[in-house]
Amino acid sequence: MAEVAGVPGRPSRRRTRRLALEILYQADVTGAAPSDVLSERELAGHAVPRFAREVVLGVEEHRAGLDRLIAEHVHGWTLERMAVVDRNILRVACFELLHRPDVPPAVAISEAVEAAKELSTEESGSFVNGILGGIAREVAARTAGPA
Repeated sequence: MAEVAGVPGRPSRRRTRRLALEILYQADVTGAAPSDVLSERELAGHAVPRFAREVVLGVEEHRAGLDRLIAEHVHGWTLERMAVVDRNILRVACFELLHRPDVPPAVAISEAVEAAKELSTEESGSFVNGILGGIAREVAARTAGPA
């Protein structure tokens, strides 16, 4: 198990982020609510770290807005046409960009690109990077306010 530096037994954010992605993917494929998939996992005796739980529930809560934002930045695609894993990678990263000030934007984007390369295709890494780059610029401009 990957661990946080200096904290034995505590899973890394990358590992917990992947667990959140797995839960969101399962929910998307089965049509279940992410919170239900999360509960089923916990009832089956599988531990879900706090960060993974917060990401899953946060994506569920903000899904409509996340999907709208992603759709505004995807050209020539719809969310429905997108690979399920790519769609959920983008949702997690957008949730972190918008609602997790403890996650630096560069980390959210980097983790999403790595996940896309490892779990989808090499081209998905570039696809995810391009979309998130545009979203991150928009978020930064919004939070910076008028110049």
